[in-house]
Amino acid sequence: MASEEVRVEPILAVKLASINDLARLASSASTMGHVTYVVHFAETPERHIYGIFIVFRDYYKLYGLPMFYYIESKEELRGNYILFRSDDSGEQVEVSKGAKPGYIAIPIVNLAGRIPIVALGEVRQKQS
Repeated sequence: MASEEVRVEPILAVKLASINDLARLASSASTMGHVTYVVHFAETPERHIYGIFIVFRDYYKLYGLPMFYYIESKEELRGNYILFRSDDSGEQVEVSKGAKPGYIAIPIVNLAGRIPIVALGEVRQKQS
């Protein structure tokens, strides 16, 4: 029996405007019961990617559309967590080595390199 090669399509990557947007999105997903963490990898020493994977459920005839929401940073963030808090005074976002009372702590997971299914800003054309 010949084995078939399985081709995995890249997921849709969406660049966000700021770390505040990433923290807001991650915290809202975590408060809805989803396991949420931020992955980090360096494309180059001056290009660090921080992002989260979310599945946009029941997209037309598909079971879901996998998406990678991300930000770029010129340097590595100094900490293991993105902390987020929102109250009547506004939003507070900070990077920390640990959790703080009153904040949602979103862990940062450092990867050895880019995940092959993530295509950042690369134009993809359907292969015939």
